[in-house]
Amino acid sequence: MTEKHKQLIKSIVDYPKKGIIFRDITPLLENKNAFTECLSLLSELFLSIEFNKIASIEARGFLLGAALSQSLNKDLVLLRKGGKLPRETFSQDYDLEYGTATLEVHKDSLCAEDRVLIIDDLLATGGTIEAAMKLINMSGAKSIAAAVLINLPDLPGESLLKKHGIPLFKLFEFEGH
Repeated sequence: MTEKHKQLIKSIVDYPKKGIIFRDITPLLENKNAFTECLSLLSELFLSIEFNKIASIEARGFLLGAALSQSLNKDLVLLRKGGKLPRETFSQDYDLEYGTATLEVHKDSLCAEDRVLIIDDLLATGGTIEAAMKLINMSGAKSIAAAVLINLPDLPGESLLKKHGIPLFKLFEFEGH
C-alpha cells in the first residue's frame, strides 16, 4: 500500500474523548480510486484462506464488508450494536478503549458449517473483534481470520488475536493509540 493512500486517513486528536486519536477513514472512502485499490489489496490478502462468510462490524466495518462480500462473492453477516437487530440474537458485551458496548448477531445468520472472516475498519485493544469471535462461536460457526484497514500496533489487539489463534490481515499501521 502506498503512502499516498495512508495519508488520506486523518488523525483526529482527543476524539471521541480526551486522550484518544481517532483514525478517520472518511477521506479514503470518499476517494473512489483509493477505496477500490484498498479493497483489491485486502482481497488479495485473503487468497490463502478458505471462508464462506464475511462478518462485518457496525458501522465502518459494514462499508468494507459489503464491498468485499460483493467482490469476493461471499455471504455477508452483520454484527450490530445492541438492540439494533429485529430477530432473535446472540449478544456479547465487551470493553472498548473508551467505554463498554454490546455486539449482536441474528441467531440464524450463521451455522456450524460456516467459516467466517471478520472485518472492521480498525484494530486497537481487540475488544470488538474478540466479541465478534465469541458471537460467531455461540452460533457454532468458526472464526478463521480478521481483517482491518488499520492496526494500532502499540495497543494489544493484534496480540489478543494471536492468543486466540486468529490471523490478522491489515493494510495500514499507525504508531500510537
